[in-house]
Amino acid sequence: MRDNGKIYLGLTIFLILITFPIWYNLATGKAGYAPELEKAVKGEDCVRDSAYMSANHMDLLNEWRDQVVRDGERFELLSNGTTVERSLSNTCLDCHANKDKFCDRCHGFLGVDPYCWDCHVIPGDHTP
Repeated sequence: MRDNGKIYLGLTIFLILITFPIWYNLATGKAGYAPELEKAVKGEDCVRDSAYMSANHMDLLNEWRDQVVRDGERFELLSNGTTVERSLSNTCLDCHANKDKFCDRCHGFLGVDPYCWDCHVIPGDHTP
């Protein structure tokens, strides 16, 4: 029981180190930072609201992929009554045409390397 001081000191150092990124971001004002994205080229309406798309676009794209490839369902009826093609290249990139200023800004900020571009053609590029 003589090691209580060392244990408490070790726990304190551990807690400081583990929470350092949180305190650092709060102190520097970067806690709420998000990259600024280019606005959609056309239209105001997206297939879902912007909060949903910001948090769940990858799930939506995976659902679309499964519905198109596995079930052959190529179109989706939106809540506003319009029909869109379930397509990253023909629907999403039709409005968000600049991949560098839209997709890559968030993905780079978050350190995410999506596999979308393994199959899909990058706008302005002609190689898959």
